[in-house]
Amino acid sequence: MNPIKLIGIILIVLGGLGLAYGGFSYTKETTGVKLGPIELKVQEKEQVNIPLIASAGVLVLGVFMLLAGRK
Repeated sequence: MNPIKLIGIILIVLGGLGLAYGGFSYTKETTGVKLGPIELKVQEKEQVNIPLIASAGVLVLGVFMLLAGRK
């Protein structure tokens, strides 16, 4: 398979996921308080939003690369 087609397919999948979900979240663990040998860990949930225009742009770029790889 042509590398351009493979990259195009990956971009289409990523753009579709970005449009479907709109972002992703992850858990970040930090040390809240440290008193000698005792540590208090805090887990914070962070949300990363992916702009709609960026997802659509990646999707269009993937389609363009897939069509350009046909030649």
